[in-house]
Amino acid sequence: MKTTKQLLGAVSALALVAMSSTPAMAQGTTAGSTITNNVSVSFNVNGVTQNAQAASNSFTVDQRVNVNVTYVGDATVGTSVGPGQTNRAIAFDVTNLSNSTIDLALGAALTGGTASNISNFRIFRDTDGDGALSAAEFGAGPITYLDEVGSSATGVTVRVIVLADIGINAVNGNTFDVALTANAHRGGGAAALGAELVESATNSAGEDTVLGDGQGDTDGLRDGAFSDTGRFSVSGAVVTVAKSSTVVSDPVNGVNNPKAIPGATVQYCITVANASGAATATNIAVTDNLPGDVTFVTNSIRINGNATCTSGTAGGTYAPGVGPAGEDRVSGSLSDLAAGVTSSLYFQVVID
Repeated sequence: MKTTKQLLGAVSALALVAMSSTPAMAQGTTAGSTITNNVSVSFNVNGVTQNAQAASNSFTVDQRVNVNVTYVGDATVGTSVGPGQTNRAIAFDVTNLSNSTIDLALGAALTGGTASNISNFRIFRDTDGDGALSAAEFGAGPITYLDEVGSSATGVTVRVIVLADIGINAVNGNTFDVALTANAHRGGGAAALGAELVESATNSAGEDTVLGDGQGDTDGLRDGAFSDTGRFSVSGAVVTVAKSSTVVSDPVNGVNNPKAIPGATVQYCITVANASGAATATNIAVTDNLPGDVTFVTNSIRINGNATCTSGTAGGTYAPGVGPAGEDRVSGSLSDLAAGVTSSLYFQVVID
């Protein structure tokens, strides 16, 4: 009878609450199926076998909704990103554990981290399931729901990818937690999101709906939705720049305790340091616009020097009059700077 089946469903729901918020296993019998049971009773009267009596009962299998979402990655370490990067990806597996084909509305939301440093969440279907977004998958465009996700005894899983843009002001060590939620909607209409599935209020003779999902990171128990959280972890360079000057010689004292008088030679030392634990800094370009009361000493530029500007190799460029106010300019490139390393560019000028 229908009532018997609904009572069993209620017991299962109570067991789910008592045990855990983990989603239950998929249901095998398809919703909407009719289960028929026939019975036959034989009997005798005065030792004579009478015509057997038969009865039959049929009921409709109800829809049990159960959805699961799993982040594909290390929830603690996360996916490494850099400041200013765009289209960075994290992957999730969305599984239909229901006993029917359903649609799944998808949504991605920031649950941890500075909102101003991450933006432009988009969801794509990972058709080959490799956890990376191919050109073809990107070209297919973002999605807002999964259409007609089937059912099976072990569940049907679809992999999706969430893309985000990382702000240029994000710094090394920042993390961004992003929750993906899949919400069950009625299936049966291809290329259109069906109505959101809700618990049936009464026990009807037809196909009713029972919400049997667990509680995810941002959703409730038995609400027809499930969510899990992925993480972006910022690995950026932590670069600091310092500039100092040292009087090398003057026309009166020579190199013996020289002073910064007209005609004195001064060495400018520019150091670039990358903090311990930071990402490697690359494409390091140093630009120094000289003040108008000094004159550059020809061939004095040294690059990739040490922290005290006492070693380095010849290089760099001197370009007169190219600064924003017509200043002379010294520039040069430094080699990639690993974490905990300091490099320098230094050169000499004469005080006018």
